[in-house]
Amino acid sequence: MAQRPSTESYAAGDGRIGVLFVHGFTGSPASLRTWAERTAAAGYRVSLPRLPGHGTRWEDLAVTSWQDWYACVERAFAELKASCDQVFVASLSMGGALSLMLAEKRPSEVAGLMLVNPAVTVASPLVPLSGVLKHVVKSVKGIANDAVLDIDEGAYERTPIASVHAMYKLWGELRPYLDLVECPLVIFRSAVDHVVPPASVEIITRQVSSAEVTEHVLANSYHVATMDNDADFIIDTSLEFLAAHS
Repeated sequence: MAQRPSTESYAAGDGRIGVLFVHGFTGSPASLRTWAERTAAAGYRVSLPRLPGHGTRWEDLAVTSWQDWYACVERAFAELKASCDQVFVASLSMGGALSLMLAEKRPSEVAGLMLVNPAVTVASPLVPLSGVLKHVVKSVKGIANDAVLDIDEGAYERTPIASVHAMYKLWGELRPYLDLVECPLVIFRSAVDHVVPPASVEIITRQVSSAEVTEHVLANSYHVATMDNDADFIIDTSLEFLAAHS
């Protein structure tokens, strides 16, 4: 396993076009750090916050809510917007749900979304029961580092059930209003993903109102594709997306 990565927030660049990066559930900014760095190097102003309860101890995550996570995303977006002409959002997994919610609530401000294996549902039948299970079971084995390559995304080895319930409630708030999303979307979906089922992208593409939705299937990566074999393809394609829409 590689050296433990930094799980700290990251910000760089001074361009007039901003890109907000949003990591996934139980993960950390490490999963998107290289993507953010290369985007900044291409001339964009980037912000990659660490979501509340993440990147420390799983017990810290257990006492946060989806509202805490979303408030963090909204603050970071507002900070970028204050110094940029346009702001795009790039995300992984549950970060995709938070990004879509931002686009629902700020349809005239989010210039475009770049989503990697976005999570708005899961296959496990136990997730809808998490509101009850959290009183019986505190945590389960983590879902970290699902990749072909040997990676370390700075995620937790345990997943708190209370936080699974919080994520489930986030999806309940998000999905009825996906039609409010109107900005251009580029979606990267791994052909083999052991965390998020194909139904998640199907829900998004079916319900959003965006005139432009482009989907790329990644044949050589699992869930954490931003650190896997297709990472360069994701970065290069997203930079083309930014150039085309900024």
